This record gives sequence, structure tokens and C-alpha cells, in this order.
Amino acid sequence: MVRAIRGAIQVEGNDRNAILSGVTELVTEVMGRNNLTTDDVISVIFTATPDLTAEFPALAARKLGFHDVPLICASEIEVPGALPHVVRLMAHVDVDRPRHEIQHVYLRGAVALRVDIAQ
Repeated sequence: MVRAIRGAIQVEGNDRNAILSGVTELVTEVMGRNNLTTDDVISVIFTATPDLTAEFPALAARKLGFHDVPLICASEIEVPGALPHVVRLMAHVDVDRPRHEIQHVYLRGAVALRVDIAQ
């Protein structure tokens, strides 16, 4: 069964280390809360707000062992007043669990994006 998991984190700024450490934290939380291994992951889409250009978020996942998982990065649309310095992800996973058991992960300031599903 294919499920999609959403997540986001607000990082400290447009700094390579801030992006990599934030995405590492986010991916680690998504994997841990959902009891996943990289073998369960079909693909991951990362987006970053237009103010984050210092590094590709997918590099953090590669460093975590996502070597044969298709990853892609894209830029979020620039919406006036949107929360700055945010990396989002949508992971497609192969799990035998109902949708209501999937845990979406919103960290730091990104909790404000989805208070309805943030855990």
C-alpha cells in the first residue's frame, strides 16, 4: 500500500549547515515516528522556500542512507507573508498501515503550518 507522509521544518536561515541539519532532523523524525527504513521509501519530494538556496535539502537524505531512493528538490511558490526558511517534504512509502496511522511531522516554527496534523 502506498502512503504519503508530509513534513516540514523551519531552519535558522540560508546557511548550508542550517539546511542540512534541519533536514536531517526532519527526515530522522519522519522515519522514526513512522517506524520506516529506507527500503520502505519509494520517493521523496523536498521543497524549500525561495529564501533557501545555500544547499539542496536532498543532500541530507543522501547522507542518511537514501542512496537508491529517488529524491527531488523544488522551490515553493513565493507567497506574500509566508513563513520563511521552511523545508517541506512529501515522502511516498510502501507500508501496510491505514492512513490514520501515518504520522506527519512538523518541527520548530513549521508547526504553525499544519496545527491540525502536527504531532
